[in-house]
Amino acid sequence: MSPAPVGEPLERRAVISGIGQSQIGRRLGRSDLDLTAEAALAAMADAGLQREDIDGLSTYPGMGSGTPGFAGPTTPEVQDALGLSLNWHDGGGEGAGQMRAVIAASLAVAAGLARHVLVYRTVTEGTAQGAGGRPGIGGGGGSGRGVPRFGGFLQWSLPYGAVSAANWIAMVGQRRMHEFGLTREQLGQIALNGRRNAALNPNAIYADPMSMDDYLAARMISTPLCLFDCDAPCDGSTAVVVSHRDVADDLDHPAVQINAVGTALRGRPSWDQFDDMTTMAARDAAAAMWERTELVPADVDTAQLYDGFSVLAIVWIEALGFCGRGESGAFIEGGGAIGRDGVLPLNTAGGQLSGGRLHGFGLIHEACVQLRGEGGARQVVRPNGRGPEVAAVANGGGPIAGTMLLTRDVR
Repeated sequence: MSPAPVGEPLERRAVISGIGQSQIGRRLGRSDLDLTAEAALAAMADAGLQREDIDGLSTYPGMGSGTPGFAGPTTPEVQDALGLSLNWHDGGGEGAGQMRAVIAASLAVAAGLARHVLVYRTVTEGTAQGAGGRPGIGGGGGSGRGVPRFGGFLQWSLPYGAVSAANWIAMVGQRRMHEFGLTREQLGQIALNGRRNAALNPNAIYADPMSMDDYLAARMISTPLCLFDCDAPCDGSTAVVVSHRDVADDLDHPAVQINAVGTALRGRPSWDQFDDMTTMAARDAAAAMWERTELVPADVDTAQLYDGFSVLAIVWIEALGFCGRGESGAFIEGGGAIGRDGVLPLNTAGGQLSGGRLHGFGLIHEACVQLRGEGGARQVVRPNGRGPEVAAVANGGGPIAGTMLLTRDVR
């Protein structure tokens, strides 16, 4: 591991001063702007701010991109609805995972372009799905003309029926089974751990008990991924306020310090032609993050790792150095290591598999909840009797990856 760079990383000038979430549900039937306003106002109030204090705005992905219910409202819509006067604003889908919006906000604060940046991620995929199945990418022509033509990487997947990230990520799972001996029982521990934690989260989508037999009996989606290996579409919005660190003393709760970020993509930017089909871009983002801090994996008290599909969390566990290459199956076997009282408490609000697909931002929110000691029945308590002081958060899969190391401000 490379030593920490000389001088302080710029992201350390920023803290997460406020967090907020809207109502979260399977099919709420509320507009994305309505949910966003609820989360945004909650985050601002949590930070002790009025709308006049907010001078920055950031989101992922913006501009109505993706399948129905995916994008959330644009920054102009949110600015207008909240009556904000901005010195800096940003949105976009290309970058270091969904948390690119938070990372961009931290750098804007560090550069003095804004003092308090409201960052939000909103989904209404549950309502958009309706009573039907989850939509693939591409679909039919709708008028009897067949499947439309696609360029880029999609031309090598859609014609062969690989119309979802479930298909692309399943190849990673298959390769890990072939190369490392990963078993379905080991993979299932990610889903079972999430369900146990979701039972203690009143906002979770799925909280009913689930056994290994339940998991193994679920219908297969794309081998080796079954239904419970796939996240749960829902409606909801998560917002955070990223502020300059000098506001920490004014808060009525601990500030969450952004210690280091990882944004690197050093391999081929491809879902199916990455140089190592067992790892993906998580490898590069994680390496870059550790290069920017004096902390090491053993310092992490809780990990909130992207689990859009269960195997992604396994990839992140290895990429972040919590176990060796190919050792994650043995590491999570039995579930003890990743339980709330284990060596690496994982996805303590249920993750996206049971807590709901808030597209990575629910993980950021939960990291802050844990660092602030506000987890209630699901609060992690370390062997020294204290709550977590260091949290690792990761977003993304395939060629899309970003990660942050967050610490509890002890001032």
